[in-house]
Amino acid sequence: MKMQNDVVPPSTPVPLQAQFVTITEEEAGQRIDNYLLRVCKGVPKSHVYRILRSGEVRVNKGRIDQMYRLVQGDIVRIPPVRIAEKADTTHVPAAEFKVIFEDAHLLVIDKPAGVAVHGGSGVSFGVIEQLRASRPDAKFLELVHRLDRDTSGLLLLAKKRSALTSLHEQMRDGHTDKRYLTMVAGDWKNARQHVKLPLHKYTTAEGERRVAVQAEGMPSHTVFTLLKKFKDFALLEAELKTGRTHQIRVHLSSSGFAIVGDDKYGDFALNRALLKADATRGALKRMFLHAHQITFTHPDSGKIMTLNAPLATECERFLLSLGKPLN
Repeated sequence: MKMQNDVVPPSTPVPLQAQFVTITEEEAGQRIDNYLLRVCKGVPKSHVYRILRSGEVRVNKGRIDQMYRLVQGDIVRIPPVRIAEKADTTHVPAAEFKVIFEDAHLLVIDKPAGVAVHGGSGVSFGVIEQLRASRPDAKFLELVHRLDRDTSGLLLLAKKRSALTSLHEQMRDGHTDKRYLTMVAGDWKNARQHVKLPLHKYTTAEGERRVAVQAEGMPSHTVFTLLKKFKDFALLEAELKTGRTHQIRVHLSSSGFAIVGDDKYGDFALNRALLKADATRGALKRMFLHAHQITFTHPDSGKIMTLNAPLATECERFLLSLGKPLN
């Protein structure tokens, strides 16, 4: 039986064709290589750079190099490449989180502990995927920075490409101020203490990401201020001067002060005891690390903004269980 011309048998391979994409306002400003790495999901990084070097990628019919920054209205030719099927996101439950601030450029939420900021490393989805699922009409929504899964508090997201670029530049140039509240075990002495220990990232045999102090590691700097001192604990504010993975956790553990509830670098015997304790005796079932304040320049208005998130309930409860501070 003769098939209609517009029907393709399932067994017939569909030839790959070049795509021509017009760059929107939200996509403008990023480098062509970063843009391709984002849109060509499933294509090896080496292949993306190969098609750039060969001139197969064209912008406005002309050749460009990987450093080219896209402009609104640019027409990008993406050569035929086998792009992986778009991930099925129907299983991602839509979720909203407590909003600290929102406008046309930014969304700032208070992330709860125990929730990853994005999928990966054994986690099928995180905050960003859940927010996108709950806001299907959002044209652009990207994480500005990250928080550990077990850390609660302020998380910035950009609703425009220009906002993302601006905030990344501010963070890279040290023009943002991020403060955390943390509880450590031990006899903390100094009212204000600078910790400058180089940090090296590595992966364990089980594939888990870890960080260690190492001479050839990345320069890292945290300033700790003593807020409240108790018999066996101390409440500190941590001010990040650099933004390395697990920086606060490793700087404290390497200085002899484990963060209460830290399951990677902490005091595991203490953590077990706190898990078994009842609410009136200082139970804690999470890590006591909370991103409570951030200061930055608004990417559109230029206004200096300082945002705060109150200490998470379970951390506040543990703090109250310690009674009156010594200082």
